Amino acid sequence: MMPKHCFLGLLIMFLTGATAVLTVVSNDVLATLETQPAHVSLNPQKVQFQSRNFHNILHWQPGSSVSSNGSIYFVQYKMYGQRQWKDKIDCWGTTVLFCDLTNETLDPYEPYYGRVMMAWAGSHSAWTRTARFTPWWETKLDPPVVTITRVNASLRVFLRPPELPNRNQTGKNTSMENYYNLVYRVFTINNSLEKEQKVYEGTQRAVEIEGLTPHSSYCVAAEMYQPMFDRRSPRSKERCVQIP
Repeated sequence: MMPKHCFLGLLIMFLTGATAVLTVVSNDVLATLETQPAHVSLNPQKVQFQSRNFHNILHWQPGSSVSSNGSIYFVQYKMYGQRQWKDKIDCWGTTVLFCDLTNETLDPYEPYYGRVMMAWAGSHSAWTRTARFTPWWETKLDPPVVTITRVNASLRVFLRPPELPNRNQTGKNTSMENYYNLVYRVFTINNSLEKEQKVYEGTQRAVEIEGLTPHSSYCVAAEMYQPMFDRRSPRSKERCVQIP
Protein backbone atom coordinates (compact mmCIF):
# COMPACT_ATOMS: atom_id res chain seq x y z
CA MET A 1 0.00 0.00 0.00
CA MET A 2 1.28 3.45 -0.85
CA PRO A 3 2.31 5.43 2.26
CA LYS A 4 -0.10 8.17 3.32
CA HIS A 5 2.58 10.83 3.24
CA CYS A 6 2.85 10.40 -0.54
CA PHE A 7 -0.67 11.74 -1.02
CA LEU A 8 -1.48 15.44 -1.30
CA GLY A 9 -4.52 17.28 -2.62
CA LEU A 10 -7.49 15.40 -4.05
CA LEU A 11 -7.62 12.12 -6.04
CA ILE A 12 -10.76 10.59 -7.45
CA MET A 13 -10.89 7.23 -9.19
CA PHE A 14 -13.94 5.83 -10.93
CA LEU A 15 -14.03 2.05 -11.51
CA THR A 16 -15.73 0.32 -14.43
CA GLY A 17 -18.03 -1.80 -12.23
CA ALA A 18 -21.27 -0.86 -10.55
CA THR A 19 -19.47 0.95 -7.75
CA ALA A 20 -16.57 3.34 -7.56
CA VAL A 21 -14.06 4.45 -4.98
CA LEU A 22 -13.80 8.08 -4.01
CA THR A 23 -10.38 8.70 -2.48
CA VAL A 24 -10.02 11.96 -0.60
CA VAL A 25 -6.69 13.11 0.74
CA SER A 26 -6.31 16.18 2.96
CA ASN A 27 -3.64 17.01 5.54
CA ASP A 28 -1.93 13.65 4.91
CA VAL A 29 -5.10 11.77 5.90
CA LEU A 30 -6.35 9.20 3.41
CA ALA A 31 -10.06 8.37 3.52
CA THR A 32 -11.72 5.96 1.14
CA LEU A 33 -15.47 6.18 0.61
CA GLU A 34 -17.42 3.72 -1.48
CA THR A 35 -19.80 5.42 -3.84
CA GLN A 36 -22.86 4.23 -5.72
CA PRO A 37 -23.37 4.21 -9.49
CA ALA A 38 -23.87 7.56 -11.21
CA HIS A 39 -27.13 9.33 -10.31
CA VAL A 40 -28.96 11.20 -13.06
CA SER A 41 -30.21 13.84 -10.60
CA LEU A 42 -26.59 14.76 -9.85
CA ASN A 43 -25.68 15.44 -13.47
CA PRO A 44 -24.38 19.01 -13.95
CA GLN A 45 -26.87 21.26 -15.75
CA LYS A 46 -26.47 23.98 -18.42
CA VAL A 47 -22.92 22.96 -19.30
CA GLN A 48 -21.88 25.48 -21.94
CA PHE A 49 -19.09 27.70 -23.17
CA GLN A 50 -19.33 31.45 -22.72
CA SER A 51 -16.84 33.31 -24.88
CA ARG A 52 -15.79 36.97 -25.12
CA ASN A 53 -12.95 38.02 -27.40
CA PHE A 54 -11.86 34.35 -27.62
CA HIS A 55 -11.60 34.02 -23.85
CA ASN A 56 -13.48 30.73 -23.59
CA ILE A 57 -14.92 29.85 -20.18
CA LEU A 58 -16.87 26.68 -19.46
CA HIS A 59 -19.85 27.25 -17.13
CA TRP A 60 -22.31 24.88 -15.50
CA GLN A 61 -24.90 24.55 -12.72
CA PRO A 62 -25.28 21.84 -10.03
CA GLY A 63 -27.48 18.84 -10.60
CA SER A 64 -31.19 19.15 -9.92
CA SER A 65 -31.10 17.36 -6.56
CA VAL A 66 -28.23 19.22 -4.87
CA SER A 67 -26.90 22.67 -4.17
CA SER A 68 -23.32 23.67 -4.90
CA ASN A 69 -22.36 23.23 -1.23
CA GLY A 70 -20.05 20.27 -0.70
CA SER A 71 -19.91 19.27 -4.35
CA ILE A 72 -16.75 18.97 -6.41
CA TYR A 73 -16.40 18.95 -10.19
CA PHE A 74 -14.11 17.41 -12.77
CA VAL A 75 -13.58 18.91 -16.23
CA GLN A 76 -12.38 17.37 -19.47
CA TYR A 77 -12.14 18.71 -23.02
CA LYS A 78 -11.29 17.63 -26.54
CA MET A 79 -11.22 18.90 -30.10
CA TYR A 80 -13.92 17.66 -32.44
CA GLY A 81 -12.76 14.43 -34.10
CA GLN A 82 -10.49 13.37 -31.25
CA ARG A 83 -11.42 10.17 -29.42
CA GLN A 84 -9.56 10.79 -26.18
CA TRP A 85 -10.76 13.29 -23.61
CA LYS A 86 -8.11 15.31 -21.76
CA ASP A 87 -8.22 16.28 -18.09
CA LYS A 88 -8.13 19.98 -17.22
CA ILE A 89 -5.80 19.73 -14.24
CA ASP A 90 -6.63 23.16 -12.83
CA CYS A 91 -10.31 22.18 -12.73
CA TRP A 92 -9.92 18.60 -11.50
CA GLY A 93 -11.72 18.56 -8.17
CA THR A 94 -12.80 22.20 -8.31
CA THR A 95 -15.59 23.60 -6.15
CA VAL A 96 -16.50 26.53 -8.43
CA LEU A 97 -18.99 26.46 -11.31
CA PHE A 98 -16.70 27.52 -14.14
CA CYS A 99 -13.40 26.58 -15.75
CA ASP A 100 -11.16 28.66 -18.02
CA LEU A 101 -10.43 26.60 -21.16
CA THR A 102 -9.00 29.46 -23.20
CA ASN A 103 -5.54 27.89 -23.57
CA GLU A 104 -7.10 24.55 -24.52
CA THR A 105 -9.30 26.11 -27.25
CA LEU A 106 -6.91 28.60 -28.87
CA ASP A 107 -7.65 27.77 -32.52
CA PRO A 108 -10.76 29.88 -33.20
CA TYR A 109 -11.72 27.89 -36.29
CA GLU A 110 -11.69 24.46 -34.65
CA PRO A 111 -14.75 23.01 -32.89
CA TYR A 112 -14.36 21.77 -29.31
CA TYR A 113 -16.28 19.98 -26.59
CA GLY A 114 -16.11 20.24 -22.82
CA ARG A 115 -17.71 18.02 -20.23
CA VAL A 116 -18.23 18.05 -16.46
CA MET A 117 -18.79 15.38 -13.80
CA MET A 118 -19.78 16.00 -10.17
CA ALA A 119 -19.11 14.14 -6.92
CA TRP A 120 -21.27 14.87 -3.90
CA ALA A 121 -22.13 13.14 -0.60
CA GLY A 122 -20.50 9.84 -1.53
CA SER A 123 -22.06 9.68 -5.01
CA HIS A 124 -21.06 10.83 -8.46
CA SER A 125 -22.83 11.92 -11.63
CA ALA A 126 -22.35 10.92 -15.21
CA TRP A 127 -20.48 13.26 -17.56
CA THR A 128 -22.50 16.14 -19.03
CA ARG A 129 -21.16 17.39 -22.35
CA THR A 130 -21.46 20.74 -24.11
CA ALA A 131 -22.78 21.24 -27.58
CA ARG A 132 -20.12 21.65 -30.23
CA PHE A 133 -18.34 24.96 -29.65
CA THR A 134 -16.45 26.88 -32.35
CA PRO A 135 -14.92 30.11 -30.99
CA TRP A 136 -14.91 31.95 -34.33
CA TRP A 137 -18.69 31.54 -34.67
CA GLU A 138 -19.69 32.09 -31.09
CA THR A 139 -17.39 34.55 -29.34
CA LYS A 140 -18.92 37.90 -28.36
CA LEU A 141 -17.24 41.24 -28.97
CA ASP A 142 -16.31 43.78 -26.37
CA PRO A 143 -16.44 47.44 -27.47
CA PRO A 144 -13.41 49.10 -28.99
CA VAL A 145 -11.04 51.07 -26.81
CA VAL A 146 -11.60 54.78 -27.53
CA THR A 147 -9.07 57.60 -27.14
CA ILE A 148 -9.93 61.20 -28.06
CA THR A 149 -7.78 64.28 -28.51
CA ARG A 150 -9.13 67.81 -28.93
CA VAL A 151 -7.51 69.91 -31.66
CA ASN A 152 -9.00 73.43 -31.53
CA ALA A 153 -12.72 72.91 -32.30
CA SER A 154 -12.40 69.37 -33.66
CA LEU A 155 -11.83 65.95 -32.15
CA ARG A 156 -9.53 63.16 -33.22
CA VAL A 157 -10.82 59.76 -32.24
CA PHE A 158 -8.59 56.69 -32.15
CA LEU A 159 -10.16 53.23 -32.02
CA ARG A 160 -8.58 49.95 -31.01
CA PRO A 161 -10.30 46.56 -30.97
CA PRO A 162 -9.95 44.46 -27.81
CA GLU A 163 -6.85 42.31 -27.50
CA LEU A 164 -7.18 38.56 -27.75
CA PRO A 165 -5.47 35.73 -25.84
CA ASN A 166 -4.09 34.25 -29.08
CA ARG A 167 -0.44 35.12 -29.58
CA ASN A 168 1.41 35.29 -32.90
CA GLN A 169 4.95 34.12 -33.58
CA THR A 170 6.46 37.31 -32.14
CA GLY A 171 4.68 36.75 -28.83
CA LYS A 172 2.29 39.69 -29.25
CA ASN A 173 -1.46 39.46 -28.88
CA THR A 174 -3.32 39.33 -32.15
CA SER A 175 -6.18 41.65 -33.04
CA MET A 176 -9.83 40.93 -33.66
CA GLU A 177 -9.20 42.31 -37.15
CA ASN A 178 -7.08 39.22 -37.88
CA TYR A 179 -10.27 37.14 -37.83
CA TYR A 180 -13.16 39.40 -38.82
CA ASN A 181 -14.01 42.27 -41.13
CA LEU A 182 -14.94 44.96 -38.64
CA VAL A 183 -16.88 48.17 -39.13
CA TYR A 184 -16.51 50.94 -36.55
CA ARG A 185 -19.37 53.24 -35.62
CA VAL A 186 -18.65 56.49 -33.78
CA PHE A 187 -21.31 58.56 -32.01
CA THR A 188 -21.20 62.03 -30.51
CA ILE A 189 -23.51 63.28 -27.79
CA ASN A 190 -23.98 67.03 -27.46
CA ASN A 191 -24.65 67.37 -23.76
CA SER A 192 -26.09 70.87 -24.11
CA LEU A 193 -28.71 69.80 -26.63
CA GLU A 194 -29.01 66.22 -25.36
CA LYS A 195 -28.61 65.18 -28.98
CA GLU A 196 -26.88 62.05 -30.27
CA GLN A 197 -25.47 61.71 -33.78
CA LYS A 198 -23.62 58.97 -35.62
CA VAL A 199 -20.64 60.77 -37.13
CA TYR A 200 -18.71 57.88 -38.65
CA GLU A 201 -19.16 54.33 -39.94
CA GLY A 202 -16.29 52.57 -41.66
CA THR A 203 -13.13 50.53 -41.28
CA GLN A 204 -10.67 53.29 -40.35
CA ARG A 205 -9.44 53.41 -36.78
CA ALA A 206 -8.57 57.12 -36.78
CA VAL A 207 -11.49 59.51 -37.21
CA GLU A 208 -11.60 63.32 -37.34
CA ILE A 209 -14.80 64.95 -36.07
CA GLU A 210 -15.31 68.54 -37.21
CA GLY A 211 -18.09 71.11 -37.19
CA LEU A 212 -18.68 70.94 -33.45
CA THR A 213 -20.54 73.76 -31.69
CA PRO A 214 -18.21 76.07 -29.73
CA HIS A 215 -18.60 76.34 -25.97
CA SER A 216 -20.32 72.97 -25.84
CA SER A 217 -19.60 69.71 -24.08
CA TYR A 218 -19.39 66.57 -26.21
CA CYS A 219 -19.09 62.91 -25.36
CA VAL A 220 -17.88 60.25 -27.79
CA ALA A 221 -18.72 56.53 -27.81
CA ALA A 222 -18.07 53.77 -30.34
CA GLU A 223 -19.05 50.22 -31.17
CA MET A 224 -17.87 47.48 -33.52
CA TYR A 225 -20.05 45.74 -36.06
CA GLN A 226 -19.53 42.36 -37.79
CA PRO A 227 -21.38 42.46 -41.13
CA MET A 228 -21.00 38.70 -41.69
CA PHE A 229 -22.95 37.87 -38.53
CA ASP A 230 -25.02 41.06 -38.34
CA ARG A 231 -23.67 41.34 -34.81
CA ARG A 232 -22.41 44.36 -32.92
CA SER A 233 -20.54 44.93 -29.71
CA PRO A 234 -21.83 46.97 -26.78
CA ARG A 235 -20.92 50.64 -26.88
CA SER A 236 -17.73 51.83 -25.32
CA LYS A 237 -17.67 53.99 -22.24
CA GLU A 238 -18.30 57.64 -23.17
CA ARG A 239 -15.29 59.96 -23.37
CA CYS A 240 -16.18 63.61 -22.84
CA VAL A 241 -14.48 66.91 -23.68
CA GLN A 242 -15.31 70.63 -23.65
CA ILE A 243 -15.11 72.53 -26.95
CA PRO A 244 -13.74 76.10 -26.38
